[in-house]
Amino acid sequence: MNANAGLPARQAALRLIEAATLRRGGLDVALNEPTLRTLSPEDRGFARALAMAVLRRLGSIDRALDSRLQRPPPEPVRRLLRIGLAQMLYLDTPDFAAVSTTVKLAERDNATRPYKALINAVLRGLARDPAAEPPPEADIPPWLFARWVAQFGQADAEHIALNARVEPATDLSLKPDTDPVVLIDALPAEALPGGSLRTHRGGDVAGWPGFTDGGWWVQDAAAAVPARLLAARPGEAALDLCAAPGGKTLQLAATGATVTALDRSEPRLRRLRANLERIGLKAEVVVADAETWADHRQFDAVLLDAPCTATGTLRRNPEALYALGPAEIAKLADVQHRLLDAAAARVKPGGRLVYCVCSLEREEGETQILAFLKRHPDFRVGSADPQAAGAPVEALGKEGWLRLLPSQWPELGGLDGFFAARLERTA
Repeated sequence: MNANAGLPARQAALRLIEAATLRRGGLDVALNEPTLRTLSPEDRGFARALAMAVLRRLGSIDRALDSRLQRPPPEPVRRLLRIGLAQMLYLDTPDFAAVSTTVKLAERDNATRPYKALINAVLRGLARDPAAEPPPEADIPPWLFARWVAQFGQADAEHIALNARVEPATDLSLKPDTDPVVLIDALPAEALPGGSLRTHRGGDVAGWPGFTDGGWWVQDAAAAVPARLLAARPGEAALDLCAAPGGKTLQLAATGATVTALDRSEPRLRRLRANLERIGLKAEVVVADAETWADHRQFDAVLLDAPCTATGTLRRNPEALYALGPAEIAKLADVQHRLLDAAAARVKPGGRLVYCVCSLEREEGETQILAFLKRHPDFRVGSADPQAAGAPVEALGKEGWLRLLPSQWPELGGLDGFFAARLERTA
């Protein structure tokens, strides 16, 4: 990590962290603010890396700081201490650079200037005598970690928490005519079960081999599983509900199916259209609410990737922790219930529906399907082949659905958490 990145990059990191912790939007939204777009690519990358390090390790950082503080400092001072310590602990920034730039930032603000001596003393003290590494659950809200222990057991809950601390590799889904061997050598990358590639290459993906040729798109290996589970075939009519930003739409279109991609957000669909054009695939793109869409067509294959708490993606989106509470799970479960009913109405007799969420919470996955089957006796759970879907074998539950955990595939670097169920309409 570049220790010489200037103060504007660190100030940008502070704004990103504030946007996440004060629930004013995710990092991707904040990164598109005008003041952040003016940064150089290097400073922009440093700002994002620093913000992500703080958000991933916020519990650990605050524990270390509290061990050196006699009383809680004002919040602006704590924010500065957090970015200073995160650089020292997690970004390989030399201690002297982390301390000096944090003190310089304190000097720039009337609210923090009186505390620059404190900031200097706390950070230098932790550089000389680092705090002990806390347990994995230190960086997860206690109520959420307790849920994971109850559902998955202590060992898996700890592995999930550990994986949430680590910057994940980048996974790619390939267009069918892309030669994986050539791309593996050019990136470099490794092949994953199911056909995704995983690379640790950094920098702007637009400059990677095969991007301009439309040979691949970025998509976590777990996110690629539901479309494979749906198994759309050439000539079938397929519907992707809540489609943006479009990775699963691209997968469906690549099978040769006639695809309709629907989402209520026009701005998010712009990215989907851009990816369709770059990859050279076709789909009908519709801006509409899935629950009230006036078109009454039915489809052979329907995919519903429902809005959710996204607790399965914490290693990529740690800011999700700070917009989440127990009440949010119940609210989203109600939305998912209604969307599942809307999706079921779109399935032809003999057709199939895949429901998925990137959540680890049972109310958004298993409980949804059990309730759905009671409301819709004309549907049944179809068998899932984890190997054909590119999922870990241990993801297959006895009920026939898939529960992917970040603790799975440890030898490959893990994956996002997902729930996916294939439902078949019998009449």
